[in-house]
Parts: sequence; C-alpha cells; structure tokens
Amino acid sequence: MEMIQSIPIQPAVKVLLSYATSKTNVDQEYDLYIHSPARKLYGYYMDQELVGCIGIEIGDAHQSVIKHIAVSSALRGKGIGREMVQFINHHHSFSSIYAETDRDAVIFYKNIGFHITSLGEKYPGVERFACLLSGPPLQHTTSN
Repeated sequence: MEMIQSIPIQPAVKVLLSYATSKTNVDQEYDLYIHSPARKLYGYYMDQELVGCIGIEIGDAHQSVIKHIAVSSALRGKGIGREMVQFINHHHSFSSIYAETDRDAVIFYKNIGFHITSLGEKYPGVERFACLLSGPPLQHTTSN
C-alpha cells in the first residue's frame, strides 16, 4: 500500500473513488486528500495495478474516520478491504476507527470487528449505520 498524492487525479483513482462517493463529488473529495493535512488516501496494488483505495481523516487522540473505501468490483470479497483497514490501523496505531455506512456495506464492517449502531433513516428510505473499531490495532497480515 502506498499513499496516493498525484496531481491530477489518475483515472484508476477516479474510478475507485466513484464507487465510494457520487461521481460528481470525486474531484472535490480528491482535492481534500491532496490539500488537507488531516486527510490521507492510500492505494492497494496487485501486480502494479491499483485495485483498492482507502481514504481517512485523522482526528485527535489517534482517532480516525474512514471517509472512503473501495475495491475493484472483480476483486470484492477477497479480503482486500480488510487488509486496507488493517494497514491504516497498524500504520497509524489508531485507538479508534469510525465509519458511517449503508446497509450494503455494514456486514463488511461487522465481519472485521467493528461495533455497529443504527443511525436510523438519515435520508428518506436510507438507513445509515455507525461503525466503530476501538482497542488495539487489528492484526496486520500484509504490506502490499
């Protein structure tokens, strides 16, 4: 894994971020990763090809918020998302990691040890969930 900092945004990064936010927001979100010292965007590579990314915002007291996480559609379900969360937790030694997600992704967070709390319908017909991982860093398995 390595930090993504290229200007302008690379096409592969744009595609991955579009899985995690609306296509109309990709450039704005990427700009925040480039210019905000509290935001970091990391890429996961297989055979020198970008296949996943995780974007975080670092807060006080070793706390982090996962802002974006995405894996190429052909490689989902193969543990790449878990490895990316493990990497950022190990690399930064966070005391807690928070994410907010929808019903489609809540099982991913639950399966890797996050505690899940329903936030109810934040938007009409869309239930959102708070996901919190706290305690010692997750076991880090690779440094891809």
